[in-house]
Amino acid sequence: MIQYTYLLINFFTVIICFIFSFHPKIKFNRHFGAFIKASVLVGLVFILWDIWFTKNGVWWFNYRYLIGLKISELPIEEILFFICIPFSCVFTYFCLDKFFKLDWKPNSEKIFVVISSIIFLGIALYYHDRIYTFVTFLSTSISLLILYFFLKINWIGKASMIYLILTPGFFLVNGILTGTGLDSPIVNYNPQNHIGFRMLTIPIEDFFYGYEMILWNLFFFYKFKKPDVEAETAS
Repeated sequence: MIQYTYLLINFFTVIICFIFSFHPKIKFNRHFGAFIKASVLVGLVFILWDIWFTKNGVWWFNYRYLIGLKISELPIEEILFFICIPFSCVFTYFCLDKFFKLDWKPNSEKIFVVISSIIFLGIALYYHDRIYTFVTFLSTSISLLILYFFLKINWIGKASMIYLILTPGFFLVNGILTGTGLDSPIVNYNPQNHIGFRMLTIPIEDFFYGYEMILWNLFFFYKFKKPDVEAETAS
């Protein structure tokens, strides 16, 4: 049974959100097509990143907790991660945006993006010899700047707030993956490739890795999403 651990993490991450997708007041199921397109597009980039890091020993997987099926360098559970986690996050954003007013004032959002980008860039440069830290913070900084200044989205503040709301789920899922409650981690990290600061058992880089991934999933989800009767928007 232990070999199904990662598979079950993916399943329980997504199942409640999937069921409620069909609720008549939510109707997220109408947008499954848009989500699939977005998650595949973004997932391909992160999977390539994942394969590269796995090949170079930045992280590796404990097959004691896996069913053993691999695609390239990655266990199938890791590939499903890039569908299940974004589904739950995009669904949560969709629901909260539908029922609550969470928009930020333009100036506040601009200040947040600029300051965050500068801080992330500074961290990346300072830890340029730690590949996971460098790539994660550099790409997150660039992503924020591209999304806000070039793609002109106006929901980064709102998405960031909702990502923080999802933090307990992040700690639960990533905590188990990195060893919380287990005899050994499912995902192991080379200590030479990251800062070494952990939240419980979770490298701090994981939090921003997930943040960047969700921002791009949201961007493409709303690009692919067809207008509906309620005229929901990302803004």
